[in-house]
Amino acid sequence: MSTVSEPAPPQAAPIVTGGTIRLRHGKALLRHVGGTLGITLPVFFIATLITFLLGVVSGLDPAAGIAGDAASPETVARIRADLGLDQPVVFQYLHWIDGVMRGDLGTSWFNGVPAFELILQRLPISLSIAGVALLVGVVFGLGLGLVAGVRHGGRLDRAITLFAALVSSLPPFVVAFVLILIFSLWLGWLPSSGYVPFADDPIGWLAAVSIPAVALSVDVIADLARQLRTGLVVALSENYVTGAVVRGLSRRRILFVHVLRNASGPALTVLALKVPMLIGGAVVTEAIFNMPGMGKLAADSALRGDVPVVQGTLVVSILLILACNLCVNVLLGVLQPAARRRS
Repeated sequence: MSTVSEPAPPQAAPIVTGGTIRLRHGKALLRHVGGTLGITLPVFFIATLITFLLGVVSGLDPAAGIAGDAASPETVARIRADLGLDQPVVFQYLHWIDGVMRGDLGTSWFNGVPAFELILQRLPISLSIAGVALLVGVVFGLGLGLVAGVRHGGRLDRAITLFAALVSSLPPFVVAFVLILIFSLWLGWLPSSGYVPFADDPIGWLAAVSIPAVALSVDVIADLARQLRTGLVVALSENYVTGAVVRGLSRRRILFVHVLRNASGPALTVLALKVPMLIGGAVVTEAIFNMPGMGKLAADSALRGDVPVVQGTLVVSILLILACNLCVNVLLGVLQPAARRRS
């Protein structure tokens, strides 16, 4: 007698809780950070290799300068051997990068002081200018872009767009000269040169870095404002905004919780691209305002052929740029989950 088997009871669907969703998002964010680090590390080693090769192809030899004009060829050869300059380029690079990984950036060829010590003395000045410039650029750039995007097509939008187009065409040194003329010579509010450490006088420090920082931040303000405005205009026209309005969500919640995070991607990308400009612009601004920062140290060392110091400043600049780009990529992954899925 044949028997009819009863159908198996349906399996219960897996329960997805808020904790499970947060765990998935956390794992996705960790994968995004890991992928970003996987790109950052090769870029660092390639950039340091190029930095080292720049010193090699310069053809500068410190041995003759250290030994003096009256030194014998044997003395010059001994100094070259002590400095490791008689070894193949590959071994020189491996020795140099090993020192870099341990925090040893070499020793100045002219005064015998470790390059890291010289850079550490100048780094706070450059970081002060670039940091304040970045802060001013982010605050005013995102603020203007937010106003222009929300007021799309209005007078404020056109005024901000015109302002961004005008200031983006001005080089930082031109803006610096204009600010010196207005705030230093005419009004007498801010100093036109010099630097005051923050620990000695916070107000004096802020007054000293204000003009160079604002001069560097103008281009950042313009580009961030334009990119955020464009992103907001596109995001505000999406269907999910209409659905949120129909569900009765407030305009403020729609803008700051949903629209802004989706519209911030292009602005954050531009911000990552502007960080090298801020660090590189320190060379010009420090020369204009007579500030003994890392940029001026690199320029002076390049003029006198102090290769280890120049290489050290480039390595520190590379580290700062990669660290800022890493932070921006992580922030982009937090604000936009789609960026994590693409990584």
